[in-house]
Amino acid sequence: MGEKAIVLDDKAIQRALTRVAHEIIEKNKGIEECVIVGIKTRGIHLAKRIAKRIEKIEGSQVEVGELDITLYRDDLTTKSADREPIVKGSDIPVDITNKKVVLVDDVLFTGRTVRAALDALIDIGRPSQIQLAVLVDRGHREFPIRADFVGKNVPTANSEIIVVELEEIDKIDQVSIHEK
Repeated sequence: MGEKAIVLDDKAIQRALTRVAHEIIEKNKGIEECVIVGIKTRGIHLAKRIAKRIEKIEGSQVEVGELDITLYRDDLTTKSADREPIVKGSDIPVDITNKKVVLVDDVLFTGRTVRAALDALIDIGRPSQIQLAVLVDRGHREFPIRADFVGKNVPTANSEIIVVELEEIDKIDQVSIHEK
């Protein structure tokens, strides 16, 4: 798997997340009824970064939660028949019922991860609205899912992979395209 190109460097990621934060505030006319929920693993770190930007802009905090979708995935049997899935657990510090939940993930591809996240959220509470924010939208949907907030659209071939690396996990901030 070879790297073809760097799509976003650290500065571009910062700019994209700042823009997404502004768009979230604008669309929701503030953040009073909002909760930001990151999908494990990288979505959590992006959600926390967006929340920090919103706090700088608005002067007040927005609650941030973590969502583990492991048991909601539709590919559990095909992923690893010989291994049990590792469930890390969700941690959403507030009741999401009647709140606007902004779901955050790193890459939107087929839509299967988001579909699983929607099921997991509905099991936790009944939000008044669920919005989707992603750092990268690469296309190739298998479900009718669209992001409300996109850091960057990156059209890809099916033979390519988007790799998101974040400082919190990978010690570098960048998004790159790799050939399978």
